[in-house]
Amino acid sequence: MYIERYGTGERIYFGLHGWSGDHTTFAPLRDYLPGEATLYSADLPGYGRSPAPRRWELSAIIDEICACVSSLGLHQVTIIGNCSGGILGVLTAARLSAQIERLVMIDPFAYVPWYFKVFVETSFGKYAYYSTFANPLGRWLTNLSLSRHRQPETSLTASFASVNHEASYQYLVLLSQIGGIDQLPQIQTPMEIGYGARTFGAVKKSIVHWQHRYPQARRWELAGAGHLPLAEATEQLSRMIFGAASDLHSTEEHHLSSTIKE
Repeated sequence: MYIERYGTGERIYFGLHGWSGDHTTFAPLRDYLPGEATLYSADLPGYGRSPAPRRWELSAIIDEICACVSSLGLHQVTIIGNCSGGILGVLTAARLSAQIERLVMIDPFAYVPWYFKVFVETSFGKYAYYSTFANPLGRWLTNLSLSRHRQPETSLTASFASVNHEASYQYLVLLSQIGGIDQLPQIQTPMEIGYGARTFGAVKKSIVHWQHRYPQARRWELAGAGHLPLAEATEQLSRMIFGAASDLHSTEEHHLSSTIKE
């Protein structure tokens, strides 16, 4: 797996991007990285500069992530999982429980919404995927229709312009096969979940499911952000990631958090 390193500090963070991302997903955090921190940002197998996994199985992908973390000799690592990278973070933390100090999830789905299942559970699903995400017009129309879930200067589909679409589609298939959050392993790892105030309803509902499954999880609402908090609420998110473990006061947590109603 290809890895980009930011910083040289002793507090270690390891970023796992989401469905259509790559290691540059975490680049906005560079300017907010404390001097005592190092952030490793990976290209997941099949994305960016990383070759495809040996097998298109979730267990094989987790094998590679764990091998990558272990090969760096990392201990007391905070995993940062963006979107579906949060699920991979849970699975990694379950495997490397002695090494993973904390798990941060950013705008994570706890289940695959129906509008994604269409791409993998219907006879025309793969064609629909390519028409929506591999086609420039499809990307433009999709991004336009989702404008309420993003800020005007960001795009929810831009990353699909350069992604390996076969890999992207295979990941969607694998995520759909999980079947739900109850199929994920129980872990005791301390956990924070940050989500955009304007994100998808399915993500907001997911927070309830995440906290039911993992009662130790704390939630943080990121003001003004949609589904792209790393780009849209970088300063808020950096406080959650780099400060939540020890530095944030309860008043700050209240400012970032809000009650979620299903």
